[in-house]
Amino acid sequence: MHYVYILRSIHSPDQTYIGSTSDIKTRILSHNAGANKHTSKFRPWKIIWICGFLNQNKAIAFEQYLKTASGIAFRKKRIL
Repeated sequence: MHYVYILRSIHSPDQTYIGSTSDIKTRILSHNAGANKHTSKFRPWKIIWICGFLNQNKAIAFEQYLKTASGIAFRKKRIL
């Protein structure tokens, strides 16, 4: 199983992060430990949305979509 997830910073709620992984628990722990340079500044993080995919390529494609202008509009209207 592969996951696409959205995190929200606890201390800076306007900051979100979108990622994908096959091990969601380890990945979130990694974000909160400061191992990712893109998320270390705004930690701690909480999960606000997760979606599972059977196919890794589809998960990565959906993650990339969520980062486009159309995907941003979709997330604001349907997810956040």
